[in-house]
Amino acid sequence: MQLDLRTVTIKPLRQTFTHVARRIGGDKPASRYQEGTFDIQSTMNFHYRPLWAPEYEIFDASRSAIVMEDWYKLTDPRQFYYGSYTLARARMQEAAEADFALVEDRDLAASLPAEVRDLALKLYVPLRHLEWGGNTNCMFLSAYGYGTAFTAPSLYHAMDHLGMAQYLTRVGLTLGDETSLDTAKQAWVAGAEWQGLRKFVEDCFVLTDPMELFFAHCVVLDGLLFPLFYGEIDTWLAGKGAGAVVSMLTRFEAEWFTETTKWTNAITKAVAGESAANKAQVESWIAHYLPLAKDALAGPAALAFGAETPAVIDQLVDQFAARLAKLGVTVATKG
Repeated sequence: MQLDLRTVTIKPLRQTFTHVARRIGGDKPASRYQEGTFDIQSTMNFHYRPLWAPEYEIFDASRSAIVMEDWYKLTDPRQFYYGSYTLARARMQEAAEADFALVEDRDLAASLPAEVRDLALKLYVPLRHLEWGGNTNCMFLSAYGYGTAFTAPSLYHAMDHLGMAQYLTRVGLTLGDETSLDTAKQAWVAGAEWQGLRKFVEDCFVLTDPMELFFAHCVVLDGLLFPLFYGEIDTWLAGKGAGAVVSMLTRFEAEWFTETTKWTNAITKAVAGESAANKAQVESWIAHYLPLAKDALAGPAALAFGAETPAVIDQLVDQFAARLAKLGVTVATKG
């Protein structure tokens, strides 16, 4: 018997879902990001209003002072859906694990001057509690924000904060031991230099407007904190004898901020560009939270920079203002 094999091309009846086709301009192939993002938000047939906030539906855009004609304008420039997100983080984790392994295998922590190692522990390990707060706040964004284009990346952001809390715990164990974690917790709870930052994060816990929380924590606080700790302080420690050791142990956080700034920038630009009212609201929030963040960060920054702390913080604020100016948001840096 002779068998003849041939290739048969089967043309699909349609290229994507109807609701996606409406958004991308016709029946053409859609990306996995588009199919996993557009119009996934539940909008009707809710069983009841939440007992803890009966003035709102379970999913309700009016929870925020921000008004968008279409909440799916808040797309993620990284095009993250679950698959692409986990692959991206796996690559970053592999690099971070290799750095930790190198430091541990060659006992590079022992090469640090004792005072530099102690200062690194004082500066970085308490931040694991802040990152837990970041996880909590971003979980709120995911739960009470509106539109999958915004809430899905917020959930990824939340899990990233949890991961960074774990990496900062490993920094404590690599440069110190279990007692370093207890010392850092006591510093976060009672240390005078940390109370402003702790208050900022915990005050964010009670915000009810998800977009206000986004700008308070993800834009303002992270926008100053990450350049401070994983830029200025890291460079300062290197000059004091830390070399590249601390940089290696905090590589994930530094790379994470560079990547996720693409998302926070895109959201800021889209929200502020939607209307004059939105722009005014965003600028009002930033004007309120920026001085609070400056004061909060001055405490731990003084552990490194002493009397030079105000100048360092002001430089970071100027950089932050320049960044937001490119997005159409005016930031008052004085007063």
